[in-house]
Amino acid sequence: MTTPLLSLNKLRCERDDRVLFDQLHCQVSAGSILQIHGPNGSGKTSLLRIILGLSQEFDGEILWRGDAMAKSLIDFRQQLLYIGHLPAINRSLTPIENLQWFRSLNSDSSPKALADALSAVGLRGYEDIPGHHLSAGQHRRVALARLYLSKAKLWVLDEPFTAIDIQGVDKLRELFANHAEQGGAVILTTHQDLGLERVKMLDLADFSASANREVA
Repeated sequence: MTTPLLSLNKLRCERDDRVLFDQLHCQVSAGSILQIHGPNGSGKTSLLRIILGLSQEFDGEILWRGDAMAKSLIDFRQQLLYIGHLPAINRSLTPIENLQWFRSLNSDSSPKALADALSAVGLRGYEDIPGHHLSAGQHRRVALARLYLSKAKLWVLDEPFTAIDIQGVDKLRELFANHAEQGGAVILTTHQDLGLERVKMLDLADFSASANREVA
């Protein structure tokens, strides 16, 4: 049986004296898309931060390719692409310069691939516009262009459709499906229906304190 890329075992997270989720179990295998669902304040971003190692405020176990995260952290980070709420771009740089910086750290993409990535997110003609002249939606598109360049196995995305139009959303859905078909995996938070066959839903309401009391 193939070892999952990521395993979450009996996770519990408490914040401000409130249990966000408890006894959370989940596995993410190569070729899968995990959509984390729940109302605002249910712990979606908290769960992502725990997975990423940005928060240690939890109980339970996280495994990467069957090994404890502490043992496999370097490999995990090498195989990870994370795009959060904030676009995390340098507004003093142009879109193409931001991608050139990303390429120097994360990929060996050609200059043409960088231009194609910006075109794919609707930024053809904006390659050389300084970031401080771009809108919030365009900043988001620069960040999402990294998806077209990344060779990371696991994509973790927090509300990737924010400030993206309908055509852009459709392109991202197709990109997620292609990544999964090629053996990658996607974890994302969104309220939108992805409409993809490979999607597995993780509803945090199923692991809330009240839900666990009902099971008990």
